[in-house]
Amino acid sequence: MNRLLELETRYNEFIERQDPLEGQRDESLAWERIHMASSASEAWRMAEELGEDPEIAACAAAVHDIGRVVTGRQAGHAEAGYEPAKAFLKATGLFDEEEIEIIAAAVRKHSSKTECGTILEEIVKDADVIDCFRFGYPFDRPEKEQRYHRWKERRMTAKG
Repeated sequence: MNRLLELETRYNEFIERQDPLEGQRDESLAWERIHMASSASEAWRMAEELGEDPEIAACAAAVHDIGRVVTGRQAGHAEAGYEPAKAFLKATGLFDEEEIEIIAAAVRKHSSKTECGTILEEIVKDADVIDCFRFGYPFDRPEKEQRYHRWKERRMTAKG
């Protein structure tokens, strides 16, 4: 068994402990659970295609919105998620310090869709955009739509 299953189980428990802030959250906790699992799945596939560690990529994608889970707000949630991500990952006991920093950095940078980061950070950004689009979320910023279309073009090119 890989660490993703244990991480998702514990993250679901973490989400369950959050105040639902009925009507005050920018996204429901139900969405946070769905997006966690489906973003992780997308990131796993992308990492395999790119020769990156799929387990770490999926775990990073799973927790990328922890800032929004904690604050209830979309605005500034990536930066707000950095410390909670580190604390949560450490508490799981599943990751070493280097892995915690790598995953937390991807959390912090996932909303910077126009900036180019590490391969892992780019996987998390792409998984986020693709997953939101798949569930009918509109592109609220041009860079998200551009990122989606670049991903689609790469997929078509790879299929030959």
